[in-house]
Amino acid sequence: MSAVAAVPIRKAGSFDLARIREDFPILRMKARGHDLVYLDNAATSQKPQAVIDAIVQYYESGNANIHRGVHYLSEKATEEFEVGRRAVQRFINAAHVKEIVFVRGTTEAINLAAQTFGRTQVGAGDEVLVTAMEHHSNIVPWQMICQEKGAKLRVAPINDQGELLLDEFEQLLGPRTKLAAIGHVSNALGTVNPVKRMIAMAHARGVPVLVDGAQAAPHMQIDVQDLDCEFYALSGHKMYGPTGIGVLYGKAALLEAMPPYQGGGDMIRSVTWEKTIYNSIPYKFEAGTPDMAGVAGLKAAIEYMNGIGVEQIGAHEHDLLEYATRVVGSLPGVRLVGTAAEKAGVLSFVLEDVHPHDIGTILDQQGIAVRTGHHCAQPVMDRFGIPATVRASFAVYNTRAEVDALARGIGRVLEVFG
Repeated sequence: MSAVAAVPIRKAGSFDLARIREDFPILRMKARGHDLVYLDNAATSQKPQAVIDAIVQYYESGNANIHRGVHYLSEKATEEFEVGRRAVQRFINAAHVKEIVFVRGTTEAINLAAQTFGRTQVGAGDEVLVTAMEHHSNIVPWQMICQEKGAKLRVAPINDQGELLLDEFEQLLGPRTKLAAIGHVSNALGTVNPVKRMIAMAHARGVPVLVDGAQAAPHMQIDVQDLDCEFYALSGHKMYGPTGIGVLYGKAALLEAMPPYQGGGDMIRSVTWEKTIYNSIPYKFEAGTPDMAGVAGLKAAIEYMNGIGVEQIGAHEHDLLEYATRVVGSLPGVRLVGTAAEKAGVLSFVLEDVHPHDIGTILDQQGIAVRTGHHCAQPVMDRFGIPATVRASFAVYNTRAEVDALARGIGRVLEVFG
């Protein structure tokens, strides 16, 4: 496959917001006759031209199935696919490239872990520990395993600021705990959990840990060896990559011991009527034709983020979050939901006597895209006694001017509802 389009070269440590915005063609469009203000990045981020070009170029000049052909295109596609795997390995600092399993996204990654590691390790009377701020994707798969096995799902509580109560988390790590499944960053609250400390607590009791990193990977440097987690899951589409591609990192020894998740082509060494011998990792977990174009796009997204600097991205988003917290939080009737001391770029709020869906509709009429609802985190909403929130979430291309537009939009909501 031909080399993908070059990522814009920037001086290390530099941050040129105007130029970054030029990299995202969708930001030039109008929405409802207004300049688009896209603040729904926790749901999915927009894509830079380099990522779009990488996907197009794959289909234009490199499309072939991988691992199975001896012809030129298949060999080149295979090579680029594995180059993409190595890019992910470096991005999260995994010890071995074979620890990187490509999946459709964080949801499938967690389900893979639940249906393989969870199914073989969890038995009757055992426990799986999660936190009260988890996304449904890190709740439901474990509920399914617990129901099937006669095990119990335990939940570590959070305080009124949306912070995990660490002492209670530690106390819930008991002799029957077979896994702790924890979110790195809450999609509904923006809370950044002290996952390294939580992993150390779990390991002190012999408990392995899965980290849902869907909301962390776009905002901060991930080092799975430093964290020492057993599993880490992320999604490409939240970190400027395409939809339908994600990663499950797993420690090699665990992946080797786990049974396959699905059966089919490419996950086998040999098949007879009597017996199937499975492929080595990570291929044992990648049955069927994978998303080769998605891997090309994910690789380009990683290169794009690295070209700016993940720490620079996080610093910019933190500035936007602090600014938005002041500006939006000072508006009459606004109550912020999730005020943890450590947060990523998520601002959730409610407005007195106005349903979040109505707020979202009026903002949309002004070209402002936010997310309204329970954000696939209904237990979080129940914890705060609300049905839903409005969520503005920030990315590398957002500006303080867009935060001001959000504030003006909320002002319009206040005018409409008196």
